[in-house]
Amino acid sequence: MDEWVIRDDDVSGFVEKGFLRVEGAFSRDLAAECREIMWQDIDGEPDDPATWRSPVVRLGFYGQEPFRAAADSPRLRAAFDAFAGEGRWAPLGGLGTFPVRFRSDQEPGDDGWHVDASFPGDDPADFMSYRVNVASRGRWLLVLFLMSDVGRDDAPTRIRVGSHLDVAALLEPEQEAGLPFVELAGRAASATGHRPVAPATGRAGDVYLCHPFLVHAAQPHRGVEPRFMAQPPLLPEPGRGPGIERPDGGYSPVEAAIRRGLGR
Repeated sequence: MDEWVIRDDDVSGFVEKGFLRVEGAFSRDLAAECREIMWQDIDGEPDDPATWRSPVVRLGFYGQEPFRAAADSPRLRAAFDAFAGEGRWAPLGGLGTFPVRFRSDQEPGDDGWHVDASFPGDDPADFMSYRVNVASRGRWLLVLFLMSDVGRDDAPTRIRVGSHLDVAALLEPEQEAGLPFVELAGRAASATGHRPVAPATGRAGDVYLCHPFLVHAAQPHRGVEPRFMAQPPLLPEPGRGPGIERPDGGYSPVEAAIRRGLGR
């Protein structure tokens, strides 16, 4: 796979829009290997839609070699260095959980607008109490790995373009404590309704680098082939997470976008 050249337009587009698609971040053959492994855990047959009984099936953590290879491609390492900062991010040990979406007339029930939370609240066992703060403690990026071809009818993740700038402004008054997942979801959905929506479509092997404050949502599957996608966070190396005040001014694009949302 050829080396990916990161252009100034890629960086400025990420700061403005909040996301960037890296085409061919890993091979289609790897994606096919990953799907084959996951089908072993699905109560259904790949070639028989009559056996696809649920609109969404959530599969557990996957850290087998094909998943690790997809997460550690040269293009992705270069992208993580460019958008988080060299030496600031922790390598992905796998691709975590997968919400696999199937064509269905049922509503999925998990398609509300939200921002992924980054650090625990009062109860670390309660995901709904997890929080987000203005410095994006605990997360550099939200990364969307397309493990299947995803067209407009195949339940692509919906992205509110530029919404990360609004979320930064929402979080600023809350300082270090930030806001819990549910409260931020409601406030962010209301504050970003004016933003245009882009679907995260692409081919198997494409990866979306998303700002951690990007407002996004699932949607029903109206296509044909099941949609396989992972959405792990890019975590910081200990003590090397995002910040909005750096004495040396060495801000990554993730941090520059937060500062832009704060008018700095």
